[in-house]
Amino acid sequence: MTAFPCVAAALFAALVSQSAVAACYVVYGPDQSIVYRASEPPVDMSRQIHETLPLVAPGATMVFSLDNFGCELSINKLPLAASLATSLSRPRGMRPARADRG
Repeated sequence: MTAFPCVAAALFAALVSQSAVAACYVVYGPDQSIVYRASEPPVDMSRQIHETLPLVAPGATMVFSLDNFGCELSINKLPLAASLATSLSRPRGMRPARADRG
């Protein structure tokens, strides 16, 4: 019966360590500007970040920390995929094409 307290302590430590979450998530766009900052993750954290982050912010980098300094003011300019695709498909300074009047 002396092994029970050790097993219980190890199980408790494993459960506590898996529940640790970051306090602040920051996503930097391809131009290194902040496109997302909040206490909630912008992607599904149960999957690999390299699988999920490019879907919402192509070319972006995500940094997270236990410190919530700077996360009081949230920023959300996601998803970048749609805005990036439209800006790349049209040359700079040109307006989008007008719809036909027919």
